[in-house]
Amino acid sequence: MNWLRAVERLRGSRHPGVLVTVTGVRGHAPREAGAKMVVGADAVWDTVGGGNLEATAVERARAMLCEQESRPVTLTMRLNDRAPAEHGRQCCGGEVDLLLEPLPVVPAVAVFGVGHVGLELARILARHDVELHLVDSRADALEPRRLVCLDDALARVHVHHAPVPEMALGQVPDGCHVLVMTHDHAEDAALVDMALRSPRLGPIGLIGSSAKWRRFARTLRAEGHSDDDLARVTTPIGLPDITGKSPAVIAVSVAADLVRGWQTPTGSGDGVAGTDVTDATAEVRA
Repeated sequence: MNWLRAVERLRGSRHPGVLVTVTGVRGHAPREAGAKMVVGADAVWDTVGGGNLEATAVERARAMLCEQESRPVTLTMRLNDRAPAEHGRQCCGGEVDLLLEPLPVVPAVAVFGVGHVGLELARILARHDVELHLVDSRADALEPRRLVCLDDALARVHVHHAPVPEMALGQVPDGCHVLVMTHDHAEDAALVDMALRSPRLGPIGLIGSSAKWRRFARTLRAEGHSDDDLARVTTPIGLPDITGKSPAVIAVSVAADLVRGWQTPTGSGDGVAGTDVTDATAEVRA
């Protein structure tokens, strides 16, 4: 498998890796500038020349994976019999520069309910390198002409028409942020209930007011959920200091909180805290 397919495989399986590129060659070397390989936790794809050169690069790349390094690293390797050689000697006589670039696991977000707020949020999130899942029980909400604003998306957009939306929870990746903002409070409640039964999922955000959440919490407790379970749900969602009830403003608030969470050192911010929304308004907007 060549390096490009390996990058695609790592992204599809949501595993991190490191892309190693030969950026400069002086004298004789086994590969030319531009040669690449991909290093994963337990596999290597393609080659930058084999021998001590490649083994050293693989070792350094795996150290980066262990350390969750997010910044690129450069290495210069001399290929002669006087150079350090922990993995055997290469006496080509040249010198090689390598660039090691982390390939992180990108965030995944599932927006349940592509109404007015959901579509505005999708437009913003589509400008980021994320796995974006859009789910709605209404086929017309996901018609191509309505989603044409996402045609130039940087994100990978996955569209799910799901008459029973909670069934789509099984199609989103592990650790996915789940944002519940459908047009129907009954759908919202079923989604939150099912999401809480799926420990593999990431944070759960629910659009709506504190009154809506109090009703939901009573129902969820009656369904057997504990207080620790309910603590997985953040509502309202968005940044609390961004006010306003228009769909675009709410979408900016929610997206900003998500991005802030992704930029924390661990990338594990919940990204789902903030703007209060009345029930009546949420029904119209979502």
